[in-house]
Amino acid sequence: MPNPLVSVVLPTYKRPDKLRSAVRSVADQTYSNIELIVVDDHSPQPAADTLAGESLEGIEINCVRHQENRGANQARNTGIQRADGEYIALLDDDDEWDPEKIARQTSEMEESADSVGVVYTGCEYDYGDYTREVIFTTEGNVTKDLLLGESFGEFSTLMVATDIIPQAGLPDERFPSWQDREWLIRLSLHTEFRVITKALTRRNCPQSADRISNNYTEKRDTSYPLMVEKHRALAARYGRKYERAFLASLLFTLGQEALRARAYSDARTQLLKSVYYWPFRTDRWMFVLAALGGRFSYKPAKSAMKTLNSIKNEAITK
Repeated sequence: MPNPLVSVVLPTYKRPDKLRSAVRSVADQTYSNIELIVVDDHSPQPAADTLAGESLEGIEINCVRHQENRGANQARNTGIQRADGEYIALLDDDDEWDPEKIARQTSEMEESADSVGVVYTGCEYDYGDYTREVIFTTEGNVTKDLLLGESFGEFSTLMVATDIIPQAGLPDERFPSWQDREWLIRLSLHTEFRVITKALTRRNCPQSADRISNNYTEKRDTSYPLMVEKHRALAARYGRKYERAFLASLLFTLGQEALRARAYSDARTQLLKSVYYWPFRTDRWMFVLAALGGRFSYKPAKSAMKTLNSIKNEAITK
């Protein structure tokens, strides 16, 4: 279908300035046939009021407001269920898109075989004091890659064919984190993935110490057991290797979050469990070493990583 309708789903809560920037990045897309569904999760200042003064010609905006705060997961699903487009693209309210993102993804969808139902892009992560550009390359049948912990970006990098969603189901609202990671596993069981090897998504990641701590606690207490419950059996069907590597990848992520939360004892526990299940990733052993001395070893390691990322990004841009 030439020029198919793309539904952009943008959940928002209590971030009017960032919402304006996110919506502007949608309005600036070179692709024209877009409906924008902004789901306001009961912000103190309604999203419709925030956007009322903006000059956003050429884009259809449908603002939906929850009568109470229900969380980003439910807000996202509200938007997906209201979408009329052949494709759905998701955008968090603190992220932004390159003007070519939707055009590139739509073109990839239209030119690919019918077996392709997800197209994702590279991403630039902005941590405030430094940025990191990640270009993904994995495509095709990616279920095993996802189980092994390979990254496929975030919600904001994705475009999904709408007709795949009834088969895979909506994102699971029980997950306080890892919701995108879990949904991608289910999507991968029903469709192939294609990747655009350019960072067309910009994700803003600076976080307070309290939020970092909460992220770790949420993953440890809720997301990790839910992920194991839902997908350990799937990993085991591919063999013992995949089951162990699946558990190792989750525990490694927990260990990283614990380090960021300065929960160094927990970090050592999670990282050592990770390498117990899958000792063949040398990069993960480096995190074990960084955690051994608590803040005295982690802070220098973190500083070195920032320097390496800076050098890498400079090399990419030259």
